[in-house]
Amino acid sequence: MTEQDRGRQDAQPAYLLHSYPYRETSLIIETFTRHRGRVALVARGARRPRSALRGVLMAFQPLLITWSGRAELRTLHKAEWQGGLAQLKGDALLCGFYLNELLLKLVARDDAHENLFQHYDETLHALATGAPHAATLRRFERQLLQDLGYALLLDREALSGEHIVAERHYHYAVDRGAIRTSSGVGGSGQNGLELNGQTLLDMASDDYSSPTTLQQSKALMRMLINHYLGNQMLNTRQLLKDLQQL
Repeated sequence: MTEQDRGRQDAQPAYLLHSYPYRETSLIIETFTRHRGRVALVARGARRPRSALRGVLMAFQPLLITWSGRAELRTLHKAEWQGGLAQLKGDALLCGFYLNELLLKLVARDDAHENLFQHYDETLHALATGAPHAATLRRFERQLLQDLGYALLLDREALSGEHIVAERHYHYAVDRGAIRTSSGVGGSGQNGLELNGQTLLDMASDDYSSPTTLQQSKALMRMLINHYLGNQMLNTRQLLKDLQQL
């Protein structure tokens, strides 16, 4: 058995996040797999007209993929479309590209996140079936940060540990959480954001029915994601912003 065979992974559930041409007939593909996390693969000959991979390697469609290799860039051997998911269209498609860009820029390669994979799958189904886009994105963003070790503190005040009160106002600091404005940390700025207590409680209970909660949660998640992205820019955010989806 060769060293490459020892690194073989058969029939792994996966989604295609991104692809780009490699040499004359091949592709480099970035995949998000259930059990192995984000994996980069060479799909040799995938651009040839008669390639079995040509009509299978589609974004936002569930796949089973087989690959081998132990280097950072492995070799794809087989991909099978699993069906069962309608193609994303219009604004939902742009939302899908946004999800993929978040995964590409925030999730390290070969770092398994099975819960996040399941949530990504559920989010794509929600977008495909017409679920409200803004609330769907907020839920995914929160789950993403939680799985990466950046869980939001939404139901308790960061300094005192007291329960959040709906009628009060809070300042959300990235590295600490919600702090009452009366604690001397008021105003919005580079390191924090003013929020209603009700918004924090709504987010904690996954309720985005309030227009105020939708607006403030969008601002909060944008602030947090910008922080963890560092100097990386999100290309899809501007497109979604133009369509008032993000």
